[in-house]
Amino acid sequence: MTLTISSPDENIRHILETFGSDIEIIDWDICGPAPVSHIDMVITPLLTKNPDYQHLDGLDFTYVQCSTLGYEPLIPHLRSHHILANAKTVHETSTAELTLSLILAMQRNIKRSIISQAEGKWDTFFSPGLADQRVVMVGVGGVGSAIAQRLAPFEVDLIRVARSERDDAEGHIYSTTQLPQLLPEADVVILIVPATDETRGLVDDDFLSLMKDGALLVNMARGVIVDTAAMVKHADRLRFAFDVVDPEPLPTGHLLYSHPNVLISAHNGGYSEALEPRLKRLIERQVRHLLAGEKLENIIHR
Repeated sequence: MTLTISSPDENIRHILETFGSDIEIIDWDICGPAPVSHIDMVITPLLTKNPDYQHLDGLDFTYVQCSTLGYEPLIPHLRSHHILANAKTVHETSTAELTLSLILAMQRNIKRSIISQAEGKWDTFFSPGLADQRVVMVGVGGVGSAIAQRLAPFEVDLIRVARSERDDAEGHIYSTTQLPQLLPEADVVILIVPATDETRGLVDDDFLSLMKDGALLVNMARGVIVDTAAMVKHADRLRFAFDVVDPEPLPTGHLLYSHPNVLISAHNGGYSEALEPRLKRLIERQVRHLLAGEKLENIIHR
């Protein structure tokens, strides 16, 4: 059996070429119409390629393998017989790594140290730090779990929040309905939830108004989770670090670029040197599963 699989870039093409005649490779980055009418598995590009998933409409395909953890923009273009898998195991560690980097940079005021170094000034100061701080993390999926594991050595008071209240092997999980009681005591709030009808606009003026002066909000989820105008309103009172924002990219000259209480990472969460080899291993496993007639990993049940 020969499988027809689309390749969005040269790196993925190289992976598919190792399967020889078992694979027919179609070069397609989903930025224009598909060059063929049938593809067994579509592999999506990374978001920096700006794919247009409307080009999936009318195409005969069975499987979609995301190169990203997020898959929400694909959903309107999938039918009941389509099988969707995301890139679990590829991005969690790098995203958690950047999350801790942003938190530590803000909690230890690294921006001030950089400015002092540039000015040739020896500048010793106190900062909030991370030890003994109360951290409220909204989202307990794969990336949330990776973040929680990395927070543990810093001896924080971690409060985990999800859609429903429950207990798991790591302890208690609060419900998002309890956020009004949790936010006033939070020193750091981390967002790592998918974009759904429930989470879009979750962080608005009311949400931010509940946070105490000087608290830090870290958005590692989706830009649409946080109302950008509300961030601007509270930027003098709170602190913000984010990898995603709405709109994205943030327009040139926007106030948040230059605000001293803001640290911006331009959607770099998964982009480390770990990305390519981990994605390579995942795609190799998925192709082997298909060739063997086995079920794919990371299937998203819609």
